[in-house]
Amino acid sequence: MTTLSTAQPGVATPQHFAGRILGAITASHLINDMMQSLILAIYPILKGEFLLSFTQIGLITLTYQLTASLCQPLIGLYTDRHPQPYSLPFGMLSTMSGLILLAWSPTYASVLIAAALIGLGSAIFHPESSRIARLASGGQHGLAQSLFQVGGNMGSALGPLLAAAVIVPLGKQSVAWFALAALVGITLLLQVSRWYAAHHVAGKKGGARVGAASPYPRKVVISAICVLLVLIFSKYFYISGLSSFYTFYLMEKFGLSVQAAQIHLFYFLFASALGTIIGGPVGDRIGRKPVIWASVLGVAPFALALPHADLFWTTTLTVLIGLILSSAFSAILVYAQELIPGKVGMVSGLFFGFAFGMGGLGAAVLGLVADRTSIDFVYHGIAYLPLLGITAVFLPKAVKAVK
Repeated sequence: MTTLSTAQPGVATPQHFAGRILGAITASHLINDMMQSLILAIYPILKGEFLLSFTQIGLITLTYQLTASLCQPLIGLYTDRHPQPYSLPFGMLSTMSGLILLAWSPTYASVLIAAALIGLGSAIFHPESSRIARLASGGQHGLAQSLFQVGGNMGSALGPLLAAAVIVPLGKQSVAWFALAALVGITLLLQVSRWYAAHHVAGKKGGARVGAASPYPRKVVISAICVLLVLIFSKYFYISGLSSFYTFYLMEKFGLSVQAAQIHLFYFLFASALGTIIGGPVGDRIGRKPVIWASVLGVAPFALALPHADLFWTTTLTVLIGLILSSAFSAILVYAQELIPGKVGMVSGLFFGFAFGMGGLGAAVLGLVADRTSIDFVYHGIAYLPLLGITAVFLPKAVKAVK
C-alpha cells in the first residue's frame, strides 16, 4: 500500500525525518499516558478507601475516557482549520491538575472530577501530537506513528509498576509527586510547540486548508471508516475489560497480593508497548490491511484460551495478546489518515476519541456485569470480541497515491 500525499498548500512540510522532535513528542506521550495509567493502577486503593463497587470503578474509567472521546474529534476538527501549537502544554497542565486533585481527593465525586481533567488533557494532547508525529516523519508515517504510540504504551506500562513501588506503600497522596513528571512534559512540549509553529503554521494566511482528494469514492471511504471503527471497538472494549479488572482477576482467581497483581499488569502493558512498534513500520512495507487483519483476528485463539489458563499461562497469554493486539492501532490510524488526506487532526481525534470512548464504555458495562456475576464471567465473555477482526476483509485492498 503506497502512502498518500497529504501536503497542505501554504504549509511548510519538512521532507526529512525530524528525530529530535519525534523523540520529544514520544517522551511527552509517555509522560501523559503514565499519568493516566496511575488511575488504573490505584483502583484497588480507591476501591478500599471509598468502598467502591466494580460498577463505580468502571465509572471512573468511563469518566476520563468519555471526556476524551467526546472532546478529541471536535478539537481535531478545529485544529485542522486553526492550528494551535501551544495547546499541547495546556493539555499537559490539565492532566497534571487532575493528578494532583486525585492525590488529595476526599470523596468519590472529586475522584470523578480528577478523572475528567485527565481526560480533557488527553483530548487536547492527542490530535495535535499525532499531527506533529506525522509532520516529523519525513514520509515514514507508519514508523512515526508507531514510535509515538510506543511512548504512550510505555507510559501506560510504567503506571502499575510505579504504583506498586511508590503509591501502594506510601498511600494515595503520593500520586501528587508524579506531577513533577508533568512539569518535564510541559517543558518538552514548549520546545515542540515552537518547532510546530515554525514548520506547520508559518506562512499560513487563511483559516481552512485545502487537502488532497481521497483516492476512493465517498461511499467506499465511509464504509472503510466504519469497518475501522468496528475494529477499534473490538480492540478497546476487549483491552478495557482485560486491563481494568486484571488486578482483581489475579487477586480473586490466584490469590495474588495487590503489588504482585500490579506487576503482572505491568507485564501485559509492557508487552503492549513493545508490540506497538511493530505495526507501523511493517505496514509501511507490506501495507496496512495485512497488519490490521493479523493484529485483531490473530489474537482470538489466545483470548479464547485465557479464561481457562493457570497463572503461568495467564501471564504468558496476556503477554502474547499485548504484543499482537497492540500493533493494530498505528496501522489503523495511518490507514484512516490515508483514506481522508488533509484531515489529520480530525481523523486522529476521531480514532483516539473513539478508542477512549470504547475503553470507558467497556469498563463501565463490564464493571456492572462483574458486580452482577463475577470477574471470571467477564473474562469468558470478552474472549469472543477479537473475532470481530474478520470484518477487516471488507477494507479496500490498496490505497493509491494521489498525484
